[in-house]
Amino acid sequence: MSASSPSLVPDGRGLRVGVVCSRFNDTVCSALLDDCRQRLTALGVAGADITEVRVPGALEIPLALLTLAQSRRVDALVALGAVIRGETYHFEVVSDASAAGVLQVQMQTGMPVANGILTVDTDAQAEARMHSKGGEAAAAAVEMAVLLRSLR
Repeated sequence: MSASSPSLVPDGRGLRVGVVCSRFNDTVCSALLDDCRQRLTALGVAGADITEVRVPGALEIPLALLTLAQSRRVDALVALGAVIRGETYHFEVVSDASAAGVLQVQMQTGMPVANGILTVDTDAQAEARMHSKGGEAAAAAVEMAVLLRSLR
């Protein structure tokens, strides 16, 4: 795959991918993780090359991502979680801080981090996305890892 003409289906063979997934809203997050795992495998990432880490909530995701990135045991990272709006300002705080933290890890380490943290208004919106967004994040992580390898 060249940097100027990326393949529509990235080849993940030989890549090592770390996945950090929140346990909060566990039904949704477990579905995101299953979808991510399936897509990574479909893209050629070996099961033994997928490192999965579970953390309490979305705010803990960036620290686990940073630790994995700094270990250099992985080539790309995926962040998975679900922040569902409640009746308080907490939704905005968690959504904004987790997204900023994910981006900061990517920019600080130069390692691709795909953000699959859902930020939705309702449980129904989360359920409508939980079987596709994990896979989309997996594909983005693999594509970026392949692209960065070709640019280096």
